[in-house]
Amino acid sequence: MTGLTRVSLTTLTTFSLFIMPAYASESDNSENSTEQQSETEKELEELLEGRVAGQPESCIYTRPNSRMRVIDNTAIVYGRGKTIYVNRTAQPENLDDRDTMVIRRFSGSQLCRQDIITTVDAFSGMYTGNIFLSDFVPYTRVDSD
Repeated sequence: MTGLTRVSLTTLTTFSLFIMPAYASESDNSENSTEQQSETEKELEELLEGRVAGQPESCIYTRPNSRMRVIDNTAIVYGRGKTIYVNRTAQPENLDDRDTMVIRRFSGSQLCRQDIITTVDAFSGMYTGNIFLSDFVPYTRVDSD
């Protein structure tokens, strides 16, 4: 049984807009890209602070009201509370929080690495790419005594 879920990434993540001057050189663009990448890695690091990684899983159970967050060019973070799951995807450079993900599930209420995910522009509805999931790594909050 195949299910289809449409998730608006703009409502799930903080919308960031980086405006590059039209006269910026190519080296400036790569410098800004590297700077943006380290900012997104730092954002993920902050989310994982105080948590310990568990065994990677190929599928996770999902609920309609569960939270999914896309961190541009870095990862998809699923869940909230004590345990969150991080999927760094096969090509994280394709992750953009302004796109809408269209997920074709093959396992009902689970999200699995073999599920087909395409992205479309949130405004025009035009196809923008594919996302290839990797294993989901659970990060559980460590109880401090």
